[in-house]
Amino acid sequence: MFRHVAIGLLVLAASPALAQTPAERGGYLVNTVMTCNNCHTPMGPQGPDFSKALSGGLTFDEPPFKVTASNIAPDPEPGVGKWTDAQIKTLLRKGTRPDGVSVAPIMPTGFYEILTEKDLDAIVAYLRTVTPVKNATPAPVYKMAFQRSIPPGAEKPMAEADMANPVKRGFYLATAAHCMECHTPMEKGAHDFKRIGAGGMEFPGPWGKSVARNITSHKEKGLGAWSDAEIKAAITQGIHRDGSKLKPPMGYPFYARMTPQDIDAIIAWLRTVPPVE
Repeated sequence: MFRHVAIGLLVLAASPALAQTPAERGGYLVNTVMTCNNCHTPMGPQGPDFSKALSGGLTFDEPPFKVTASNIAPDPEPGVGKWTDAQIKTLLRKGTRPDGVSVAPIMPTGFYEILTEKDLDAIVAYLRTVTPVKNATPAPVYKMAFQRSIPPGAEKPMAEADMANPVKRGFYLATAAHCMECHTPMEKGAHDFKRIGAGGMEFPGPWGKSVARNITSHKEKGLGAWSDAEIKAAITQGIHRDGSKLKPPMGYPFYARMTPQDIDAIIAWLRTVPPVE
């Protein structure tokens, strides 16, 4: 089971209201929707150490691999400063580094297949603006074969014209946020997308053990009976509809900086996810 064990307590993000230039759009995606700092920024006692933003972070020791989130700041040596734009895009969409080595699927590159060319350009533009930090991360150790997960409907970039449709936009954003990476059960080492959104993955950490919730439209097991406001509070504040606090590692503080329109679009899409018990 692949574990994301990070809590984002602070968020460095371009203001969504000012997200007009490519770099600002990229900053919005990297620092809110995609929660890249949740893994790629070193963790301090109070959460991510943003003085070293995106310079390498968490280590994941799993049966198939032991890897550390890479330095994706623009330092020329341990970072991506010497990478071309095309090489960064290939890593994001295909999971392949310039040396031909595939990254472990803890990096949800299969979900990033959906990214539009415009947003890929924006992400690259933003990464070029990040303060370079010389922080080398350990080389990956691969113990067995693994495969990428690509959710249904995300096999190719979404058309820009589809962004005007709230449900399609919500699917795009939720996929870029790789929500279903955690909220879909695993079967024999692969995501069981026939039960997409059914939850069940476990995440041990300082908080104890949390279990990814069912976020399908099932009225009893999922979100079918929840109001839009209740779903929004769960996503952005980590608050269950009964008022209890949801456990990490979901990046609530990152999602809290998303625009209301984007949150509404994600909720609109969640309403369409088939109910699974």
